[in-house]
Amino acid sequence: MLPRPFFPLLLRILLFFALLPLPLNPQRLSAQEKPYFVTYSHDLEEPGNLEVESRTDLARPDASTRFAAEATEFEYGLRAWWTTELYLEGQTTPADSTLFTGFRIENRVRPILRELPVNPVLYIEYENISGADKTLLEVVGHDSQSDLAVPNAIARRTMQHEAETRLILSSNLRAWNLSENFIAEKNLGHAPWEFGYALGATRPLATAASPHPCSLCLQNLTAGAELYGGLGDAASLTLARTSHYLAPLLGWQATPSMRLTFSPGFGLTSTALNRVYRIGLAYEFDQFGSRFFARNGGAH
Repeated sequence: MLPRPFFPLLLRILLFFALLPLPLNPQRLSAQEKPYFVTYSHDLEEPGNLEVESRTDLARPDASTRFAAEATEFEYGLRAWWTTELYLEGQTTPADSTLFTGFRIENRVRPILRELPVNPVLYIEYENISGADKTLLEVVGHDSQSDLAVPNAIARRTMQHEAETRLILSSNLRAWNLSENFIAEKNLGHAPWEFGYALGATRPLATAASPHPCSLCLQNLTAGAELYGGLGDAASLTLARTSHYLAPLLGWQATPSMRLTFSPGFGLTSTALNRVYRIGLAYEFDQFGSRFFARNGGAH
């Protein structure tokens, strides 16, 4: 039996508001985000918009205990070319403990705003997380399922101050999105650079919008898959003894503001988890910055 997901109180409140009846806007749906969990496309948050997303991973390492890891993401559009994010992370392992594992601050910059055959995005992230983190937001180096089996009391003693960079390349080909990420991560205290990759492809199940309000129409559903894993480190760029996953994706734009995503991932190597189930719930606040300043008498 899978453990109960670790959802913060904030996301329960957001779910309440997300389930309020709202009219669907076909123009808004055409710009919906891709349902990736590890891969990034060239989509950025609209300036002034705030999106809050809960991402839950459910898995069990071999000969160990099941766990649920939670990452709560706050994504804000600063400029048309610049999106910034804050992640708060935690995990719960039955018969062990539940704990907060740290935070990440991320920035994505799109240097060329016009649509190109291949759209580059530059990504940089600072991570302050403990060794007990199990969110699997990326897989690099020789990350292994054995890292996720260490008891929390031992794993939490190790603090990881890391920098992560990505080169994101993304293309829209008719209804398809194809995205490729090359990942480089460095522990700021020691250890060599570690490398990884993430590849994704998604497509809406229908491209023509329904003339009538509809939440379960095919154009509101997006399907695809991700392939991601480690590429060794600076001492040895390799596929040997690295973890790799293949994960089908399904996203549902339930309302113009709420998105649900689901992904069952399958480990392709002996060092990877056999299966990892991922669930995402996102709610977007349009022009959050403008509303905030307006309620506080404007910016000074």
